[in-house]
Amino acid sequence: MDVFYNKLGTKIKKIRENLDLSQERIAKLLGISRVAISQIENGDRKVSAEEIAKLSRIFNMPSDILLDLEKDIEVILEKRKQAKHKEKQEIRISVPQKNLDKFKEVFLYILKKVGSKPNVGESVLYKLLYFIDFNFYEKYEEQLVGATYIKNNYGPTPREFIKIVEEMERGEELVKIEDKYFQYPQRKYLPLREPDLSKLKAHEIKIIDEVLEKLSDMDAAKISEYSHNDVPWLTTDNGGIIDYESVFYRTAPYSMRSYSEEDFQ
Repeated sequence: MDVFYNKLGTKIKKIRENLDLSQERIAKLLGISRVAISQIENGDRKVSAEEIAKLSRIFNMPSDILLDLEKDIEVILEKRKQAKHKEKQEIRISVPQKNLDKFKEVFLYILKKVGSKPNVGESVLYKLLYFIDFNFYEKYEEQLVGATYIKNNYGPTPREFIKIVEEMERGEELVKIEDKYFQYPQRKYLPLREPDLSKLKAHEIKIIDEVLEKLSDMDAAKISEYSHNDVPWLTTDNGGIIDYESVFYRTAPYSMRSYSEEDFQ
């Protein structure tokens, strides 16, 4: 087997372990045996184009980044101290504890409000989080959740999402369900606890509610298409991190600047 598949297998293994996913879990999601996963990770088996596409969805990253063997993406949920710096070139995304806590409560609030809608699967949730984060930043010039969004063909993807959700599953805060929406596979999340509203301010809830009211009835294709016309997405290279500052160049109907500014504590 050539050097490419050796390196690709090593990268797949590293991402899998970083996301705390077992070989058995990946094998089940891909529809192949655990032995085949071991062979892929050891560079002893080629990965088909279909398997690359599935792995990209499982890892929540564009396939071109998965296949870029010179660059890794690492998500770190910070607890007490920053992880040590690595020399290898990578996109390093650190999630401070305060951002992690905020993400959890915002996500649980979204699930409580609209998670039961049949159209609201994982892809729609990505876009709702994106518009909540970027609308809030445009209006108040500060971050709400402050997730890191990557541009891919399906719209903005919150890079920290899968890691945080895995932690929430282990903490029995939510449960993941594989479902279908019409004939398409759909991943949904059901909250197992109420959001802690004491961690959300009134103006934060207001922005969240505005986004949910406007966009939560869209299906995955419609909300993806809608996100593709937003300036932050348009001005970012494929696979790149979407810059929050680009919201200040938004045009109607995306701009929040037409709303009246309100004082808040």
